Formats: sequence, structure tokens, C-alpha cells
Amino acid sequence: MSEQEIRPGLADVPVAKSAISFIDGQRARLEYRGIPAEVLARESTFEETSWLLLKGDLPTQKELADFDHQLRHRRRIKFKLKDLMKCLPETGHPMDALQAAVAAMGMFYPSRDVANKQRNWESVVRLIAKLPTVVAAFHRMRFGDEPIMPRDDLDHAANFYFMLFEREPSPAVTRVLDACLILHAEHSMNASTFSARVTGSTLADPYTVISAAIGTLTGPLHGGANEEVLEMLEEIGTVENVKPWLDAAITNKRKVMGMGHRVYKVKDPRATVLQELAEHVFIETGRPKRYDMALELERLAATHPTLGGKGVFPNVDYYSGIVYEALGIPRDLFTPIFAVARVAGWLAHWLEQLEGNRIYRPEQVYVGKRDVAYVPLEKRP
Repeated sequence: MSEQEIRPGLADVPVAKSAISFIDGQRARLEYRGIPAEVLARESTFEETSWLLLKGDLPTQKELADFDHQLRHRRRIKFKLKDLMKCLPETGHPMDALQAAVAAMGMFYPSRDVANKQRNWESVVRLIAKLPTVVAAFHRMRFGDEPIMPRDDLDHAANFYFMLFEREPSPAVTRVLDACLILHAEHSMNASTFSARVTGSTLADPYTVISAAIGTLTGPLHGGANEEVLEMLEEIGTVENVKPWLDAAITNKRKVMGMGHRVYKVKDPRATVLQELAEHVFIETGRPKRYDMALELERLAATHPTLGGKGVFPNVDYYSGIVYEALGIPRDLFTPIFAVARVAGWLAHWLEQLEGNRIYRPEQVYVGKRDVAYVPLEKRP
């Protein structure tokens, strides 16, 4: 293999066959097991969508009821895990705490025999159920507050909100948070998913697999884009300043955060449905000034004359941060919420990887020295 054949970042290089999600960036299509993600966000629930990703088909009423029951009764975490998180620095990022907690969780629930399908399923349910509890617990403990016990009478999204704020969300807030989880649950072979599959290919236990994926998501090139959108809008300041700011950004070849996508060439379908649902929440929370700025920036970026008539369009992160902030969620929890959602997709890929598994072992092109003689220390200049 020559150096010219290398594709940095494995761009456009298929690394696995998968039946989990499909993306058509030209037509703004994202499908989970063949069903458009925006349809699921409008019609389904995170619990049902997780089953779909994991099992391949929509559940029957009984299957969904049983799965929901399993999730609700596996939300609690060991007191020793809480003690471990209490020992972490209060100033530490919640993503680092989440990764540490998930890795430690594997010691409480040993699952090294990944050939045991029943044990694997128990791990899948446990991870989906407990990640929101871990995120909410660390968030409260870092401010000196006791974690709030999960409530079995609330669904996945509502319970997560309750554990964060100790109050029940309204139906509109529950719906938009549930939709955010659905829209972030899966997105094909991105960096964290590939990391999960690589780790899974070694037959590592599922907690190690998810910990590796979370670690990959901590990188600023993968997670955190919605935080950067809010920082950008703060810099812009007013709706009137949107056009001059965009003109200057394009002149200086500066990236417009939350705009454009490596896959999508048109508006991300997840952004469209999230925008629709956000409008219902803004009726309760008030319409954020940043939302009006975001709308104006989207309008101008789609038609800006110096972009060759093609324009750039929002991805899902463009509006999700505005929604989370309207719900009162701190910015450094945005990426942990991404992980709370994406764990369903990661686990689906892990289970798929185990079918006919082969350990990942890519090649490299060596460009270093060859046949170098060893010089004893006393003879070196």
C-alpha cells in the first residue's frame, strides 16, 4: 500500500456491514432500521426507539411493556458507585465522571462472557437505565446536594429531568426531551460508534465498550458542538448583528458552528423536527432571544451569495443547545445527555459486532527510519 492510498480518518472507507441506521446526506434522510428518525421523534418514545435499534423491529405492546418495566426497575445505582463519584473533583467535567462511573460499573456487574446472550441483554438494559442516574447524581453531588432517587412511575425522559431538578416536567418538556434522546440515539459509523465496535471486537465486556465510546465522545471534534453554538450566538449578541457577523465569518473563513455536516448536504432532518417540538416548549419557557438569532442566521446562511448558491444548513446540534438551555440544563451536561441517548445506538452496534466478530486490525504505512544502528550511550555525541 502506498502513502497516496491512505485516507486520513478513514474518510469514505467502509469498515463494517450494518443494518442499524441509514443516512442519505443528499436527501436529508436518517432512518433507524428503515424508519425515518423524524417520524420516530414525532410518534415514538425513547424506550420504543431503543428496542427498535437493539432488536431490529418495533416491539409488540407486551414487548414494549416488559422492556419499559425492566428499564424502570434498573435505574438505581450502587451506593459505592455514588461514593466513588463523591471522591471525584467537583470541578471535573461530567463526561469524565460518566466515563469513570461506567467503567467502574462493570466491576459491580461482571459480564466478561460476551457469548452469554442473556447476560448481554441484562447489561444492555442496565446501561440504558443507569446512565441518566449517573449523570444526574454527579451533577447534584458536585454542588453538595444529595442525588435524587429515580422514580419508577415516570418514563425515561421525565425521570431524568426529575433527578436533575427534583420536579416533574410538563408534558411539553417531557416530549421535547424525549425527542432529543431519540434524535441523538444513533447516527451510523461516527467516531464514538466506531470506537465501541473496535473495543467490542476484542470481546471486551459491555461496560468497557461503552466507557470507550464515552471517552471518544469527550473530544471537541465529536461532542460539544451545541455548546459552541450558544457561545457563537452570545458573540453575535443581537438579531441586527447577525448579517455583519456572518459576512465577517465568511470573509475570514471561520466556521459557523452547528452549520453543515460531514454527511448532510442539506438541512439535517433531526434539526427540523427538533425545531418544531421546541416551539411548544418556548410557549412555556418563553421564546429565547438566541432562538430568534439562530433563525436569522439560518435564513442568511442558506442564501448567502458568497457560498456559491449552495448555502450551509443546520445540523441537529444547532438547535439542541438552545432547547436544553431553555429547559435550565447546564451547558456541561449537553454532551452527557448525548451519551445518555447514544448508548442505545452504541449497544446496538456492539451486539451487531459480536455477530461473526473479527477483531479490528488495520494496516499502516510506515514512514520512519530503517536499519538504524544502536550507538552505546558513552559513544553518542
